[in-house]
Amino acid sequence: MITISDYNWFSSAPTHAHSYVEPAVLGLISTACSASRVGAAKLNVFDAGCGNGALLLKLKRAGCAVAGCDASETGIAIARQTLGNDVQLEHMSVYDDLASNFGCNWDVVVATEVIEHLYAPRHFVQRARALLRPSGTLILSTPYHGYLKNLVLAASGTLDRHFTALWDGGHIKFWSYHTLTMLLQEAQFHDFRFAGAGRLPWLWKSMVVSCTRAV
Repeated sequence: MITISDYNWFSSAPTHAHSYVEPAVLGLISTACSASRVGAAKLNVFDAGCGNGALLLKLKRAGCAVAGCDASETGIAIARQTLGNDVQLEHMSVYDDLASNFGCNWDVVVATEVIEHLYAPRHFVQRARALLRPSGTLILSTPYHGYLKNLVLAASGTLDRHFTALWDGGHIKFWSYHTLTMLLQEAQFHDFRFAGAGRLPWLWKSMVVSCTRAV
């Protein structure tokens, strides 16, 4: 039986997307520190869909308290080897009741390149919200889609490659800033910040959105 959700990780190395997504994510985490007046060394960060733990390792080295979950057994196994026994890492889906396992007082919840893979993104956002303390920060990254980029894809004849249906376990949701903001507003998030990541402005590879949980 093929388990599509178990992305097979083979090393602790960052993925290719980390090179352009990570700086934007770290910048928004830094902004969250400033807004909450919490120093980075005291910040609690949860990674929902942490993969092999590459981002968590960077945050841990910066002094953050970290934890995470992923649906991939191989990813979690590598993350545990890399991060050590003092970091709680669980083989769980982002749809699971994460707050029951990890608590509900996290300063930041981050999910990089996850939401585009989800059938039920509203359910995931509620699970992430439950992890956050009041006024906590949710940071999501996902491939960027906008009018100009879509025109370029169509004009260059690369739509089939970009929206390929031949990637097992690949992208099933294609978000714009507008649709992602609507989703998060439904879940009572506010104070939105946006950063493009990778490539030229308005042709970005990904976008990173930060928002605050309503009290």
